[in-house]
Amino acid sequence: MDDAIDVAAFRDLLLARERTLIEEEASSGDSASTIELDQARVGRLSRVDALQAQQMAKASSRRRHAERGRIAAALKRIDDGEYGYCLSCGEMIPVPRLKIEPAVPQCVGCAANSEA
Repeated sequence: MDDAIDVAAFRDLLLARERTLIEEEASSGDSASTIELDQARVGRLSRVDALQAQQMAKASSRRRHAERGRIAAALKRIDDGEYGYCLSCGEMIPVPRLKIEPAVPQCVGCAANSEA
């Protein structure tokens, strides 16, 4: 592995982000729960707002879950000694890119090609 990558520091960043995501998920617990639609208590617009908030909470939960999956994969790459290498081309991912997103699995070129 290239000496320019401080793997321990990136592991710490990934673990800290994972803890943050777990805390966010715990604090948003009831936001995605089933909405009680008691028409006597809540007006139509309030129900629509509640349903919209519920859907937004579910989408946030899916994003957190996906990010936790990317973090788990990056931690595995660290354990396997493969962290910092692009999964597509095998070249080193530039450290500035890893600093922006430590769980990123591809270099900029390969990521751009996979989106096209």
